[in-house]
Amino acid sequence: MFWEDDFPELRRRRRLFFGDRFFDEVDKMMEEMFKEAFSEMPKDMIRERKLPGGGTVKEMGPFVYGYSITMGPDGKPVVREFGNVKPSLRAGPRGAPKLELKDEREPLVDVLVNNDVRVVAELPGVDKKDIKLDASDGTLTISVNTEDHKYYKKIDLPTEVDPDSSKASYKNGVLEVTLAKRQKKEGKGIRIE
Repeated sequence: MFWEDDFPELRRRRRLFFGDRFFDEVDKMMEEMFKEAFSEMPKDMIRERKLPGGGTVKEMGPFVYGYSITMGPDGKPVVREFGNVKPSLRAGPRGAPKLELKDEREPLVDVLVNNDVRVVAELPGVDKKDIKLDASDGTLTISVNTEDHKYYKKIDLPTEVDPDSSKASYKNGVLEVTLAKRQKKEGKGIRIE
């Protein structure tokens, strides 16, 4: 199997203890999984690097997936995912869930609501000038598109905000955006005659 070429000692030990036929089905399954993963991987996620001895090695990634769990204002947990690997609704081989790999990473984001709405996002490795923010009444979009870093996140805000009131700061890889809540307009009473 092609992946065994990178792990000759593992191959030798496996064949010594279990024989050649024990893992044949597993080998076929692993080979199918690797081929599918490589065929669907964005080309900029695969790089070749020359080694000092003259050989080359393939490097892949970065692959990032994580989540944070916080308690919402209603007392229910809020789960937020981040990274560039997402579970897909499409099924992969043998019905297993398929993973989608995106070019841009989704940053880790926290939304805090008090007198205003504060959005804190982790954007390591970028310059302030490369961050693009777009706010509307109910959403905030954060994007970075440079050669080395690509981030994208559209955040549905928990309350309407005034986009013109936004203030943003970026320090040590952390972006903080503060937006004023939109003041609700009081309706005029209707007098019944």
